[in-house]
Amino acid sequence: MSDLKTKPHEANVETFLNSVEHSQRREDSLAMLEIMKEVTGEEPRMWGDSIVGFGSYHYQYKSGREGDWMLTGFSPRKQSLTLYIMSGFSHYDELLQKLGKHKTGKSCLYINKLEDVDLDVLKEMIRESVKMMREKYSGK
Repeated sequence: MSDLKTKPHEANVETFLNSVEHSQRREDSLAMLEIMKEVTGEEPRMWGDSIVGFGSYHYQYKSGREGDWMLTGFSPRKQSLTLYIMSGFSHYDELLQKLGKHKTGKSCLYINKLEDVDLDVLKEMIRESVKMMREKYSGK
């Protein structure tokens, strides 16, 4: 069984975000940093080379594979600002309709720029996802 390559480490989050070449993505990432700190109550950590994560949980699959992952996070990718909504999107139909311009993957929310979305709706989605993940993995 291979180890997960994306792990938390002590690299400086602000140094990483300030190095983002695309100016709009850099500004949006610095704003997202503050939003996620506020919503989660967690301090940011670098996960791998390009993900800013908040909090963590321990998972174990029936197969025996286990590890740790962030509760939520984001990455300033070349194509978009990618947010990690770890609870997935099955519970968020109404919020997604109100969010604004975006795309989704399994647990990824892709936003071109923050001004394209309703920040209150985005905060609510992050807040709900973190709550769900904490409840699911706290053993309660």
